[in-house]
Amino acid sequence: MPINERLTDVLGVSPGPGYSHAVTVSGRLAFVSGQVALDDSGQLVGPGDIAAQARQALGNLHRIIRELGADWPDVARFGWYVLDTGSLQVIRDIRDELIRPSLGSRPNPASTLVQVAALFRPGFLIEVDAVVALPGA
Repeated sequence: MPINERLTDVLGVSPGPGYSHAVTVSGRLAFVSGQVALDDSGQLVGPGDIAAQARQALGNLHRIIRELGADWPDVARFGWYVLDTGSLQVIRDIRDELIRPSLGSRPNPASTLVQVAALFRPGFLIEVDAVVALPGA
């Protein structure tokens, strides 16, 4: 398996709530572009609803990761871009609902979340990208 270690406890560093501080990998990496809440026909899912948009964006990301021959345990890092960090707990809850079952006892991937003034088009509340360690590489 290309993910070698998920570093969560570092002396003198506060533990991350729901993410790893670092993830080491070996082999090939895939850098997956940011995904937003567009359905397969290009329509916005969940206008004004961060939970619906997070679920759709992660669903899109998961379909791409699966097409690469990988799954959630192979994600080394998430990058999150949100309009309102006040929605952080909702985002964490959706993330954990979708990815925790496949991670088992392993910690979540490394993660960065940034509040932005706007995304590429009005109506979008969240975008998420990923770095994936491809299995068998």
